[in-house]
Amino acid sequence: MSETFDAIIVGAGQAGPALAGRLTAAGQRVALVERDRIGGTCVNTGCTPTKAMVASAYAAHLALRGGEYGFSTGPVTVDLPAVVRRAQDIAGGSRGRNEKWLAGMEGLTLIHGHARFTGPSEITVDGRAITAPRIFLNVGGRPSRPAMKGIDDVTTLDNAGLLVLEELPRHLVVVGGSYIGLEFAQMFRRFGAEVTVVEMGPRLVGREDEDVSEAIRDILEAEGITVRTSATCISFAPHADGVTVGVDCSSGEPEVVGSHVLLAVGRRPNTDDLGLDLAGVEVDERGYIKVDERLRTSAPGIWAMGDCNGRGAFTHTAWNDFEIVAANLLDGEDRRVSQRLPGYALYIDPPLGRVGMTFAQARASGRPLLVSTRPMSRVARAIEKGETQGLMKVVADAETRKILGAAILGTGGDEAIHGILDIMSAGANLDELRWAVPIHPTVSELIPTVLLDLRPE
Repeated sequence: MSETFDAIIVGAGQAGPALAGRLTAAGQRVALVERDRIGGTCVNTGCTPTKAMVASAYAAHLALRGGEYGFSTGPVTVDLPAVVRRAQDIAGGSRGRNEKWLAGMEGLTLIHGHARFTGPSEITVDGRAITAPRIFLNVGGRPSRPAMKGIDDVTTLDNAGLLVLEELPRHLVVVGGSYIGLEFAQMFRRFGAEVTVVEMGPRLVGREDEDVSEAIRDILEAEGITVRTSATCISFAPHADGVTVGVDCSSGEPEVVGSHVLLAVGRRPNTDDLGLDLAGVEVDERGYIKVDERLRTSAPGIWAMGDCNGRGAFTHTAWNDFEIVAANLLDGEDRRVSQRLPGYALYIDPPLGRVGMTFAQARASGRPLLVSTRPMSRVARAIEKGETQGLMKVVADAETRKILGAAILGTGGDEAIHGILDIMSAGANLDELRWAVPIHPTVSELIPTVLLDLRPE
């Protein structure tokens, strides 16, 4: 006999609990199913503990630079177990607050276990049958472990494993030169490890413009990180000192030996053991659930939110998925995924804040463009802080004078980018932002100056 609810939510990551809160507040009986820890990737193995460790790495790095600022700290050593404990305590606190919130949510039944469809509106959780006319999937994703030569013969780490290491790697080899890999690379270099980044593509963070990618590489190499791009034939083999990673680059040694290896080569959705076929829910060739603009799946009465739908791989996009679904179902709105601007950050130091199109993407559109670039070495706030690496870059449509995209790689870039994100979201043209009067001395105050320098490409 099945238990009947008004709604079932599978997954207690970013979108699921928030939607449960809205639905129960509307008087609905909701079952929230979670097979692992409340909070999903962000709270447990992603944003929260990672950024806590990034903060520790920044503090250690700044202490080492004390002489530049006129003070001395003496020898700087890193206690990695203490760093890990701090990060896990912060993550645990966030998880605990979520658990307390859900425990007190009237109308919610929290079920721990693995959910599988047995029909279009029926789910079993470790033998417990539940049914509802509306089902919301928020099952997230996990690190990819692609088939590469020798990978099954060696031990590798993913982001979750690296977050709980008790011993500092002698030499960390990071396979993957994008967001997750580069954040860990810089972090562990600042903790004192030797670090090599191995990337198959010709440059780091390949989705960014070449000048931004090169600036990121310069930042990392200046800290002693070895970067090996164009690694066309990555392989693995056991070694007495750890793992031999075959690189086969166009230049440099063909192999590198690491005591530890981090695989940071993308993620895959947690959709392969849900019985989606029994519910009529279609997935694409990579396993992502197909959704329309309103996040509805191919099966009536079933929605997919967060990483599992392939429409965004960030905590903030998962949250916006919740907002879209809740607004459409409960507030009488017609919100769509295409209405949100693509924005994200890379949390190396200094960070990269990005919104909208890159210059390459804008050029490919064929429209007439305006572009402006300013090095952070010409930003007063960066000079005062002694953090002048990076650049600011804006691209706009020459006819409509609408900003198409921007990147701020530099101190405070992850915060300053929101001034541009907000004006783009409001649909205003660049002249509106041009006449803002920003506060001095900030990074954001240079945005109007960058806009004044916009010129035809």
